[in-house]
Amino acid sequence: MRRRPTLKVWALVPALALVLAGCGDDSGNGGAADSGPELVNDGKLINCTGLPYKPFEYEENGDVVGFDIDLVDLIAKKLKVEQEVVDTPFDGIQSGADFNSGKCDISSAGMTITDERKQNIDFSDPYFEATQALVAKKGSGIEDITDLAGKKLGAQNSTTGYDYANENAKDAEIVNFEDLGLLLTAVESGQVDAGINDNGVLYDWVNEKTDFEVVKEFDTGEQYGMGVRKGNTALLDVVNEVLADTKSSGEYDKIYEKWFGTKPPAK
Repeated sequence: MRRRPTLKVWALVPALALVLAGCGDDSGNGGAADSGPELVNDGKLINCTGLPYKPFEYEENGDVVGFDIDLVDLIAKKLKVEQEVVDTPFDGIQSGADFNSGKCDISSAGMTITDERKQNIDFSDPYFEATQALVAKKGSGIEDITDLAGKKLGAQNSTTGYDYANENAKDAEIVNFEDLGLLLTAVESGQVDAGINDNGVLYDWVNEKTDFEVVKEFDTGEQYGMGVRKGNTALLDVVNEVLADTKSSGEYDKIYEKWFGTKPPAK
């Protein structure tokens, strides 16, 4: 499914369009049927995300592509609509502000399910396992977060990596960046001595930036979920149904291998 170019600013989206049509009709039918979730704009499933976050979501040749985007395409197909992606700062997603203002219906943003975020948004069932990791230039002598005393550690705003850095790298100077692209540019240019973020995006980056390496993973046991507005059970039911069907059919494994070059870890 081809997607329109991402929008940096979403204007004139009526917040009242978020009112739900209900989880089902009198016959018990629900999900993506006519009695299913109402969307911000008819004919579209608007997905708020923060770019770039390769290989989960990033721009390529004018389209937004990636692992998350392929999964949301399947949800849009179930709803018989087209996915449209809105690029927006991550804080507005995890705080729930983007849903409450009517900016989007759903968010796939490589977003870890946390108790704090559950107070602001509702999450789908987990669909990806991740952990925090540390990236640095080869030969830097940095092998762990404890080696960053007196050095600069880059982290992405409002992420679990930022939280982990502040809790565990107390002797380092934490430098905060708005998005992953700015963070990795700072690592590459030497503006910071190392960067912390989810392992999936860092391993993807060092595949291209061969002067750098993931020097350490931290067992944080994180799981990604897709977010929707608090109380939007009609849409959440469809999301969970599609994720379950995708896994049982083997489609999830194909999409995973497409973007990560390997099958999902065995459980």
